[in-house]
Amino acid sequence: MPIRLTVNGQLYDVGAAPDTPLLYVLRNDLQLNGPKFGCGLSQCGACTVHLGGKAIRSCVTPLSEVGNQPVTTLEGLGTAEHPHPLQQAFLDEQAGQCAYCIPGMIMSAAALLATNPRPSDDEIKAALAGNLCRCGSHLRILRAVKRAAGVSA
Repeated sequence: MPIRLTVNGQLYDVGAAPDTPLLYVLRNDLQLNGPKFGCGLSQCGACTVHLGGKAIRSCVTPLSEVGNQPVTTLEGLGTAEHPHPLQQAFLDEQAGQCAYCIPGMIMSAAALLATNPRPSDDEIKAALAGNLCRCGSHLRILRAVKRAAGVSA
């Protein structure tokens, strides 16, 4: 029996088992490459998506926990023609070096800005603490979030 999901505003029926991690369905069944497989243990944040507006780790979230809540991935925030302000800020600040972590960083930052549109440096750092970046782009990432929030870097 298919499981119905709303992802980036579209309805999908997927034939995956209820215990399948959401990340696998997003990447393998729906061909969405924004969320990344990093650790598979909810420790790196590369797989971060929004579930009902809240940032979650899709690598450890089974389909059975999604229910009727909408899922938003990086692809659902904006397009190449009309990027979300965070996506544009990350580009403007050249915040990604290898950029593997960037989708998760943007999704975590978007959840923060939705509830706190003018965060302090400490609030941004706390919101992104669960997202790991091995390239050392942290200062550019911080500047990008502040730019998107309209706070001077």
